Amino acid sequence: MDWLPKPHSWARLFLFLSFTGLSTQQRDPIINFCRRWGHQAAIVDNKLYYDGGLVTYNGDNSHENLTNPFLLYHDLSAVDPSGMPPPYANLSKNSTIPNVNGGIFWPDTVNKRIYLYGGQFYNEKPWSTNNLYSYDVIYNNWQLTSSPRTNGIARLAYGAGVSVPERGKAYYYGGWMNNYTDPNWSGPGAMTSYLLEYSMDDDMWTNSTGPDNIGRAEGVMLSIPAGDGGLLIYFGGIATSNLGVPRSQPMEQIIVYDPVSSKSYMENATGDIPPNRRRFCAGATWADDRSAYNIYLYGGLPGQPGDGPGFDDIYVLSVPSFTWTRFYPPDGSNGTVPHWGLTCNVVGRGQMIVQGGFFPLDDKCDSPAVWGLHNMDLGRQNNESAIWALFDPKKTNYVIPSPLATVIGAQATGKATVTAPKSGWQNQDLRVLMTRTASYATRTPTRAIPTPTGSSSDDGHKSGLSVGAIVGIAVGSVVGATIIIGLIWFFLFRRFLARKREREQQQQQQQQQQQQQQQQPQGQRPEVSQIPAGNSYYNSQSYPNSNWAYSPGSHASTSSPPPFASLSPHYGHQSPVTELPVEYPPSKFAGYGSQYTAHEAPTPERTPDQR
Repeated sequence: MDWLPKPHSWARLFLFLSFTGLSTQQRDPIINFCRRWGHQAAIVDNKLYYDGGLVTYNGDNSHENLTNPFLLYHDLSAVDPSGMPPPYANLSKNSTIPNVNGGIFWPDTVNKRIYLYGGQFYNEKPWSTNNLYSYDVIYNNWQLTSSPRTNGIARLAYGAGVSVPERGKAYYYGGWMNNYTDPNWSGPGAMTSYLLEYSMDDDMWTNSTGPDNIGRAEGVMLSIPAGDGGLLIYFGGIATSNLGVPRSQPMEQIIVYDPVSSKSYMENATGDIPPNRRRFCAGATWADDRSAYNIYLYGGLPGQPGDGPGFDDIYVLSVPSFTWTRFYPPDGSNGTVPHWGLTCNVVGRGQMIVQGGFFPLDDKCDSPAVWGLHNMDLGRQNNESAIWALFDPKKTNYVIPSPLATVIGAQATGKATVTAPKSGWQNQDLRVLMTRTASYATRTPTRAIPTPTGSSSDDGHKSGLSVGAIVGIAVGSVVGATIIIGLIWFFLFRRFLARKREREQQQQQQQQQQQQQQQQPQGQRPEVSQIPAGNSYYNSQSYPNSNWAYSPGSHASTSSPPPFASLSPHYGHQSPVTELPVEYPPSKFAGYGSQYTAHEAPTPERTPDQR
């Protein structure tokens, strides 16, 4: 029985098995994160949830763009040693829930749900149904909420969406219809001019015409607490031209929608007009007195081919003055690390987390030490008065930074004096609405909401799992332990046979070596095979701000992230990455593909089992 391993060998064998399992998959959404884009994100109960989109994984030698099947969240009540909210991947999402990119998350902070609408499929035929799904934040499960198609509503992708939980309403404007959203679609893709409204409490859809009959997509829409019941602000993206092909939507043209009266208004902005763009992200905040609403825009892809690789800049649209102000970078350029297909989520009115994006000029992972998160301090309330800063869970207020205060004649706390467009109002009804502060009737939950007893930040390793999940984990642990024990004995038996063969071969090898030494001249060394060099694309040296010293198998994605204890601060503009090129629009859009030749690239090869 001398073949039985010593006690320390058991540990090494266990590590070997762990590393073997890792090397065959390398797709843990936290440990192996490299980059993501085209995803959906929303905040409920101080947690930033994100889902879908496309991802690539660190350590996956295929370098393949993959659909993200995971629902994850970051705990916004805490920060880990990296200075960013820690991630968790212990949420449920079964195969009946679609994995899409370019969809929208509508948060309902009253009923503690997140609705998933729209989006397009990648490397997969679109499902025949267009359903609205909701994720239950309290009980960690998904539900089929309704079927919009029964109301004549199609699945749309890369439109602009926003929810107003105070009113129990959600909105979606524009977007693409194509053969990646509808299995029965044929011909080129088309942008829509629809404005959809969804009522969360009674599960009702309204499909109305937007401000005009022009199809639009890839812009943003946000809600501000002005008017009688809030106002929706839309800008950017692309629109259908008179020739039926996409054109840039001018960034100075701002569309305002009043949900109470169902009326749309157009206003022209002035100031530092941003270059036309699409697939950027934005977030709204405001002064305490609501005398000014500031909308921060970041990144994006040029509206027309040939206009550059993209943007790494920040502009702020101030309303009701409808003034654009360039905010970053200070040299007046478009930035050095353009990216698009990212998300922006305002936290507590004082910060905005920018996540992910497609980087066309770099091949590094997107700050894997902080999982692609980059934080804006919207009021620059830090010692360096910097716009990019580490996340502070205690920062819940907003002050107007001096560059904006100068433009709108405001103080840090508000009291803006420039409260009208420079060229005057195009519509007097909008002028009146902008003087009002939205008031919302108290909305009560339509179901029982448990009283919170704590938060996930009480213990960095708590998962907040349901009873069913705990039972599943317990059963899985027993099965897993049985499998591991079986594997151990299997490897031990193989090791015994290998040792036996080695002893039998040793004598033959020794005899052969003696014969070779007798024939070999003095001083000559036997040749050895060169060890192949590692792939620099995933070499740790490619990520100077990352700490790869931790054991890949030592931190489960179902609890806490790896302890990056020695990281330097990492900001959104310092280490962006590129993904493998994604063809846009798909080549099947025969009428549109020629308009975007500069941005097209072949998609990864499909395996035989992919459709």
